[in-house]
Amino acid sequence: MSTTITLKGNEIHTIGSLPSVGTTIRDFALVDSGLNVKTLENFDGKKKVFNIFPSIDTGICAASARKFNEEASNLENTVVINVSKDLPFALGRFCAAEGLNNVETLSDFRGSFGDDYEVTITDSPMQGLLSRAVIVTDENNKVVYTEQVSEIAHEPNYEAALAALK
Repeated sequence: MSTTITLKGNEIHTIGSLPSVGTTIRDFALVDSGLNVKTLENFDGKKKVFNIFPSIDTGICAASARKFNEEASNLENTVVINVSKDLPFALGRFCAAEGLNNVETLSDFRGSFGDDYEVTITDSPMQGLLSRAVIVTDENNKVVYTEQVSEIAHEPNYEAALAALK
């Protein structure tokens, strides 16, 4: 069953719903800026904040990556994982220019993360990109918080996501 969100007030849809709180997240294969594949195993034993967005080349996506990078340095045993369909080269360029070194920025350009986590947009000019969402897990990969941002042009609730880690 799809989820309805909006893009500047216009209704659009995702492939489904975010994982439920209390469930275990699925494995994934995402690509870093060096074209290395990262999976769930790379982050074993760490709490995870997935900051999911359509493209790093938009203001809101860039702002969320900056904000989570800023907060990540204060988080113990926690990794922030930015995920989009951007090519790894663009993500690497952005992170280098912005000095984002407290987060992992990974691409789903050849993976199934969007479908597996049910954040792929199914219609509108943004069809095929990922919606703006946050998924937080504990160190055992159990979901402790989710937010499907209802309006793509809005930032996620950083405070609620970070509070879920405590």
